[in-house]
Amino acid sequence: MVDAVALQSGALPDWTAVAPALILALTGLLLLVIDSIKPGESENSALLASVATAGSLFAFGVAGWFLIQGTGQARTGGAITLYGDALVVDGMSLFFTLIFTIVAAMVSIASLDYLADQQYQGEFYSLVVFAATGMTLMSMSNSLATAFVSLELASLPSYALVAFLKKNRGSVEAGLKYFLIGALSSAVFAFGISLVYAATGSLLLPEIAAAVGGASEMAGVLGIGVLMLLGGFAFKTASVPFHFWAPEAYEGAPAPVSAFLSSASKAAGFAIAFRVFVEAFPLGQLPAGVEWVVAFQILAVVTMTLGNFAAATQENVKRMLAYSSIGHAGYALIGLAALTANGPNGDVLGASMAHLMVYGFMNTGAFLFVALVEHWGVGKTFEDYNGLGARAPMASVAMSVFMFSLAGLPPFGGFFSKYALFYSAIESGFWWLAAVGAINSALSLFYYSRVVKALWIEDASPTLELGSKPVGLYTAVIFAAVGTLLLLPAFQPVIETAQTVATALF
Repeated sequence: MVDAVALQSGALPDWTAVAPALILALTGLLLLVIDSIKPGESENSALLASVATAGSLFAFGVAGWFLIQGTGQARTGGAITLYGDALVVDGMSLFFTLIFTIVAAMVSIASLDYLADQQYQGEFYSLVVFAATGMTLMSMSNSLATAFVSLELASLPSYALVAFLKKNRGSVEAGLKYFLIGALSSAVFAFGISLVYAATGSLLLPEIAAAVGGASEMAGVLGIGVLMLLGGFAFKTASVPFHFWAPEAYEGAPAPVSAFLSSASKAAGFAIAFRVFVEAFPLGQLPAGVEWVVAFQILAVVTMTLGNFAAATQENVKRMLAYSSIGHAGYALIGLAALTANGPNGDVLGASMAHLMVYGFMNTGAFLFVALVEHWGVGKTFEDYNGLGARAPMASVAMSVFMFSLAGLPPFGGFFSKYALFYSAIESGFWWLAAVGAINSALSLFYYSRVVKALWIEDASPTLELGSKPVGLYTAVIFAAVGTLLLLPAFQPVIETAQTVATALF
């Protein structure tokens, strides 16, 4: 164990390494206290949104500071383990914490206008922050028990957030579907944990790794357990075949919630999947028949292909983005699908992490633009977006940036993250994975360009009226666009940091 966190201000106790999670948890409690003083008061809206945004940004700043200073990394003594090794703070957990917190901040500021006429705003913001807390703990989980509890801490608030519009039938129905499928996946995940425990005798990831080599007599039980764990992670990342909830949940949920789930929640699923499979089931030590890399290869190809082809058939922009997010889950799965026993694993896993960072900005921004359109009451289809470029040029430019970046066109951030990911897969010897990803990325240009075409080329309806320009939503959309563009010059340090912290896992 490392006894202290190396910071510029001096040595602090090791428990302060979980400061980002503690800040988020305290922010959630503070939001409930503020709301309890004047429950339901509309004057609280700006204060609640400000507190949620400030708390998320504060946690982002602390996580970034820790990452820059080398907290939990090799140059300061290695990973910091806490609470009987149940939690671990290292470079990877801090990198993912940056994604969760910045997405939570963007969603919080955007919700100020989106929820202006809604009740229970205090509960809404606290649920967002508590879900982000669970996601942060997911990235720090060093035990299957901690992974399960933190996954539920992230999932339970998400169910309530999807069904937040209680008078909207679509929102309530989406929340119910999400909850039922989530309950099923949690049961599958818990059963998988029990089988892995039966085969190895431990729930701690390092101890599981030490035991799997001698579990040849229980290889069948271990294999089924690993497969069930994979199913639980597939639900959280909206990967095939546990993707059915995503289009329904994203379409029915408030658009800021859809942004939160499709970006932060997806990244959280990958954070815990990366750690569990890399650390607990190391390649080269598994008994014969437990080939989880093959399962991820199949999952990656099917997920990216189904997601992109389904997105190409949609007329509803929100559902298109939902299926698009499934396709991007397939791209990120290459980070596990292209691993080998002695290959450049840190490079390919780090490239997947860097893609999730870029994706957090561009996908969140795209859904928040949809929230802006919903706020105006324009409509949900591609045709309804006709001519918005002339009426709302700044927001439409931002949406065009998101679409081109999601499609992977140069010189946008999505191009560099996909290029790094596909190139790393080729370096690992999986050129066919990169080829499938490139083909699917080319296909995605079709449906992303439909949005840009509607915004700038098609004529607007004569009756199109946008009304006011909400400050919160505009701020969040422009911030996401600026973040997407700033990742162009900053992508080199992002990818280098991601690959460095990913290499430490191997």
